[in-house]
Amino acid sequence: RVHYESELNPEQLRIVMHPGGPMLALAGAGTGKTRTLVYRVSRLIEDGIPPSRILLLTFTNKAAREMLNRVEQLVERGSGRVTGGTFHSAGHRILRRYAELLGYTRRFSILDREDATDLMGQALADLSPDLPKRRTPKPRLMVDLYSLIINTGRDLELVLQDRAPQYTDQAEVMAEIFRRYLERKRDADAMDFDDLLLNWLLLLTRHPGARRELTDRFAHILVDEYQDTNRLQAEIIDLLAKKHRNVMVVGDDAQSIFAWRGAEFTNIYEFAERYPDAEGYKLEKNYRSTPEILGLANTSIAGNKQQFPKTLEAVRPSTGFLPALI
Repeated sequence: RVHYESELNPEQLRIVMHPGGPMLALAGAGTGKTRTLVYRVSRLIEDGIPPSRILLLTFTNKAAREMLNRVEQLVERGSGRVTGGTFHSAGHRILRRYAELLGYTRRFSILDREDATDLMGQALADLSPDLPKRRTPKPRLMVDLYSLIINTGRDLELVLQDRAPQYTDQAEVMAEIFRRYLERKRDADAMDFDDLLLNWLLLLTRHPGARRELTDRFAHILVDEYQDTNRLQAEIIDLLAKKHRNVMVVGDDAQSIFAWRGAEFTNIYEFAERYPDAEGYKLEKNYRSTPEILGLANTSIAGNKQQFPKTLEAVRPSTGFLPALI
């Protein structure tokens, strides 16, 4: 068995040994978050949880592969059967199995950014003869706006006011273009990246049989970089965790940087509201930076109006050099 007590610091060990139920782990920068997730998965497998019943969602597929490779080095018990990857890659694998419930074939294709832009351009061309003689958004901007609507759940008018106010008077025309875009995707048996999340959510909300199978299957769910999840992703996790409630989310509100593409950093603040019995943990021992750099970072973050208070403590010794403003 893995010697957790000697290989983890006390903060990491408490998280890894958490008995079960909802958990929020606030991981400051450079505090060994990846190591903690790896050892948590290892401990679950050692305790008899079948790897196929563990879902590990990370920010990149590369991060998931790295974590699962490290798990395999620790326990060597079929860690390859863990469902690991980004929300989009995990959704893709699940949707292949249940595609026909949603009106697709199991051979549906996935549109990359260029494909989606081309299809949006075709939807725009469908309406071109009937459009008033005025400037309309380019297909690439239309794809961006459509993605924001899907990922945030906001109305088209609100998204336009925030991101493209020069087109607010064309909301009705754009809504029709989006409808044509949806029709073209359906006709082509294709999903774009946003559909991988939206259809996963629709599968869970509209198809009770599939929802029961998936909530039964995933006994433990671990989510990395939770502060950068969007509305759809948070809802998917809540639905999947409804039966077993063994959901561990790891993140840091001070490191949220993806609001511009629909991430809701408030998800991390609202986790305790949605899971009142959630245990809270903090990782504050920083292995990356010197005390001088951490002192500057702690002072900078102290002014945030909304935050989970944390004080990062440097493990590395002082170098005697102060940060410089250049």
